[in-house]
Amino acid sequence: MRLARPEFLLGLLAAALVLGLAVTSALRRHRLLVGLFLGPTLRRAAPGASPVRHGLRFGSVGLALLFFSLALAQPQCGTHTELAKRYGIDVVIALDASRSMLAKDIQPNRLERAKLELSGLLDRLKGDRVGLVVFAGDAFTQCPLTSDYAAAKMFLKAIDAANMPVQGTDLSRALEESQALLVQAERGAKARAIVLLTDGEDTSGSELHEQIEQLADLGIRVVSVGIGSTTGEPIPELDKKGGFVGYKKDREGNTVMTRLDEAALQTIAERTGGRYVRSVAGGIGVQEVHEELDRLDKAEFESRLTVKYDERFQFLAFPGVLLLLIGAAIRPGRDGEVLR
Repeated sequence: MRLARPEFLLGLLAAALVLGLAVTSALRRHRLLVGLFLGPTLRRAAPGASPVRHGLRFGSVGLALLFFSLALAQPQCGTHTELAKRYGIDVVIALDASRSMLAKDIQPNRLERAKLELSGLLDRLKGDRVGLVVFAGDAFTQCPLTSDYAAAKMFLKAIDAANMPVQGTDLSRALEESQALLVQAERGAKARAIVLLTDGEDTSGSELHEQIEQLADLGIRVVSVGIGSTTGEPIPELDKKGGFVGYKKDREGNTVMTRLDEAALQTIAERTGGRYVRSVAGGIGVQEVHEELDRLDKAEFESRLTVKYDERFQFLAFPGVLLLLIGAAIRPGRDGEVLR
């Protein structure tokens, strides 16, 4: 015997309080009537004034609360085993954390908006394993494949452009690291995908095309998400405390503009059988990304026997309901009449 929700036992205090009030009220009512009338006069003046009935009525409510409190505590007795199967896909989110992602053409900036929207994407996943790769001029695994979405969110929140050791936007390294994470996974899923979020200004050169071919051969689809505007946005420069100090300049002193390169992202998506999603002012297209991932065939990751406890709350809830009905049925009446 165990209790799944023992905190509901506090309801026993309320039940004891109601029972105590019922007894006290019945006794007080009886003393009051005896003080006003004597012997047969009491029965003639107040034929329905029975302290027993009054106590039974409120006592039934108190006992009902007692049974309901015990039922809400979820008593469990006995066990049985069930075969639990988990289905899903393996998906790696590759997030650009270069300084160009600090541009504010999407509020509060490209990187923070992407992190916020990706957190919403994690809330939509069910049964899938997700990993996290962060990249700029190089790439590394921020979070291995896991079905623990709370842990993935924690790693996602910790991403900061200031922590990237090499600046730039190397899409080839991002895809290479994501591919390695998927290929080396234990009990890999049948369907595998990469969600690539970047402003698309690639600095890897010809290596990108070779990496795209590898992904296509492995059947790994890439859903690429373009973040930012094609017209250009200056890149903010921040001090060590994160304060704004100006905009990035080139060697000639001109303000460096960052522009979304949609062509590269469209090529990656098309060559791998994925989809290109263009971000808008209000978000990065999480709905479209989730729809694309949801189309992939979900395979069985694992099956295992789980022990389930048998619930016994119904054997306490039924008497509680019955007691409430009895309390509602008790009415003042003539002597000898308890239920009407």
